[in-house]
Amino acid sequence: MIRPSYLPATAALLALSFCAIARAPEAAPPQVPGVYHHATGPLRVTALLDGNVALSQQLLAGAAADRVAELLERGFVPGDAQGVQTAVNAFLVRAGDTLVLVDAGTGDCFGPGLGRVPENLRAAGYAPEQVDHVLLTHAHPDHMCGLRDAQGAAVYPNATVWLAQADADYWLDPASEAKAPEDSRATFAMARRAIAPYQAAGRVQRFVPGQPGLPLGAAALDTHGHTPGHVSYLFGEGGQGLLAWGDVLHFHAVQFAHPEVSIEFDSDRTAAIASRKRVLQQASGERWWVAGAHLPFPGLGHVRTEDGAYAWVPAEFSPLPDER
Repeated sequence: MIRPSYLPATAALLALSFCAIARAPEAAPPQVPGVYHHATGPLRVTALLDGNVALSQQLLAGAAADRVAELLERGFVPGDAQGVQTAVNAFLVRAGDTLVLVDAGTGDCFGPGLGRVPENLRAAGYAPEQVDHVLLTHAHPDHMCGLRDAQGAAVYPNATVWLAQADADYWLDPASEAKAPEDSRATFAMARRAIAPYQAAGRVQRFVPGQPGLPLGAAALDTHGHTPGHVSYLFGEGGQGLLAWGDVLHFHAVQFAHPEVSIEFDSDRTAAIASRKRVLQQASGERWWVAGAHLPFPGLGHVRTEDGAYAWVPAEFSPLPDER
């Protein structure tokens, strides 16, 4: 029983509790915007989080399941029954007045919780209309669907889209779709829909690795295997160079230590492994900055050698040069 002398205080507490309950949000508040700015040489790089997707470790081949589990546990990689938390990142590269977006995220192809590149681009202080070029590392939907909105219009209406010839020949050709396994055919239709508004506007450029004339002087490195035309883009050179490597790897806790491990999504596992080994050696030897589509956000850092293989060194949070 509550004694009379306590009634006013108790009533006040109950009132405060009721108000707190009444104002409680229905869902947890969002984390901070998925944006991180970085400078290297004359480049300004902005990492843009599209969201996270769960990938099953059973997708991996080339290592025993207990070894994979050990590496994931040692790396404290978040995961649940759905799979291992895996980021989907895109990167805006700016030099002078030119804005280049590397990959475009998932758009509406992967459901809720993803497709956030445009909103994070705006949070970073840019409008989609300002983007001059979109460089696609390859034509998978988590890199390409974000080119169009839910109504089928171009998200980046003033941009030219760049796609390697080998990937364009494969993913945009209905004949390739007809020959593909039935469970993968939807990917072809997604690629065609994503790029359609840019093709209609004459804003698609096909190229081959090593071809000059890419935006910001980028070099397209041949890293095929994950897809027939997968490329990585190198901006600048030496220790100030930035390598945006797309899907060179997916499971950072596993594939740096074991580059020979492949993922089911690789169209040519042997070629993908060879590309990964070559790029890891180049990135560590040249001390390039790396921007990885599926590395933990912001996906920026360096590769170093370790125990006969490699390890990931994430970028430390830093102010930009003009903030120091």
